[in-house]
Amino acid sequence: MRQIIIDTETTGLDPKQGHRIIEFAALEVINRRVTGRSVHFRVDPEREIDAGATEVHGMTWEDLKGRPKFRDMADDFIAFGRGAEWIIHNAPFDIAFLDAELRLAALPRCADIYASLVDTLALARDMFPGK
Repeated sequence: MRQIIIDTETTGLDPKQGHRIIEFAALEVINRRVTGRSVHFRVDPEREIDAGATEVHGMTWEDLKGRPKFRDMADDFIAFGRGAEWIIHNAPFDIAFLDAELRLAALPRCADIYASLVDTLALARDMFPGK
């Protein structure tokens, strides 16, 4: 079983308001063992980063200007994630941003790339209701 554990950082909370991904990281696990393969990139979001987001991840647009754009890294992301089970904490958040970036690059949606999706936040809420 091939799994990819994914996390993103963003310029804000809502891709519908034009917020963008600024950092993407993914780690490959096969048969519950880390393989050592990973993907990590920071990208120029082509826009300012909300102050609240900077408080969370510590990055500003000045830190990222001149880096590649997400669309420049999208093929690497797709190749790494294709056919795997994706594991993401608060998956709807990350998937919304990834789908928005893929749409801007005229590439397939996440659901066309992954084999299945696990939201660890939903799992935690099921296991520990009310906490």
